[in-house]
Amino acid sequence: MIPAVRLVWNVGTQLGEGPVWCPDEQALWFVDIKGGMVHRHCPRTGANASFATGGKPSFIVPGADGDMIVGSEGGIYRLADGRFADRVAAIDMPAHNRTNDATVDALGRLWLGTMDDDEAQETGALYCLDRGDLHTMPAKAIVTNGPAVSADARSLYFVDSARRRIWRFAIGDGPSIASPEPFLQLEEADGHPDGVVLDSEDCLWVALWDGWGVRRYAPDGALLLQVDLPCARVTKIAFGGPSLRTAFVTTARTGLDEAQLAKHPLAGGLFAFEAPAAGRPLPNYRFKV
Repeated sequence: MIPAVRLVWNVGTQLGEGPVWCPDEQALWFVDIKGGMVHRHCPRTGANASFATGGKPSFIVPGADGDMIVGSEGGIYRLADGRFADRVAAIDMPAHNRTNDATVDALGRLWLGTMDDDEAQETGALYCLDRGDLHTMPAKAIVTNGPAVSADARSLYFVDSARRRIWRFAIGDGPSIASPEPFLQLEEADGHPDGVVLDSEDCLWVALWDGWGVRRYAPDGALLLQVDLPCARVTKIAFGGPSLRTAFVTTARTGLDEAQLAKHPLAGGLFAFEAPAAGRPLPNYRFKV
């Protein structure tokens, strides 16, 4: 059966991204990159909160000490009282680049990508922040997305959004990545692969920018399910709720003109549906001891 999609919060993000579920809070956090905002949604109470951070917050993940960690432009910061606080790490990259998507693996390492904010040059890169040490990985793209890491921290999915391609790498010591293999190549009519996340059955969920939905793929790349949404620019999902069976979906309205927005006025909203399999809780980023 195709899950029924519901609107959770008509928040109207310019570029909603990076949703993450925090089990201790039973709340969903996500960002608005172009709007310079961080948002929090609590399904149990229905309470919503928004924080004007400024900058270009592109991801948010939990830290082992209870703080939330946010990537913005060329840095990674703690979030305190809704604002950027201590800088955790700085990224040496071109001035026209910014951070984009990120995840945390079972070892507490933060994997993140950068991209050319003008979406023209192949200057986006993949990094791993391990206990405060930043490692550059051999992966390039104009727009990086994902990454997603398997439960055993041995495989990494890397999204080259502009080329509509997803790669799977083996994770080694160091940390390092090697043995790239093509996992998925989308066609123009499918849209662009955006954020990705793995569920408890190791199936990969892919948000489709200009593709009006999300897809679930088996570990061998077979398409298992497509869930359509009422707007085109779908950016990422996160599994939440008490059983991690609720898929929360962020979307965007950036770049759409008035005629396009009239066709999908809910663009930029936060949506949800009940998934056929549970997700996995995102581990906390572990700071340097």
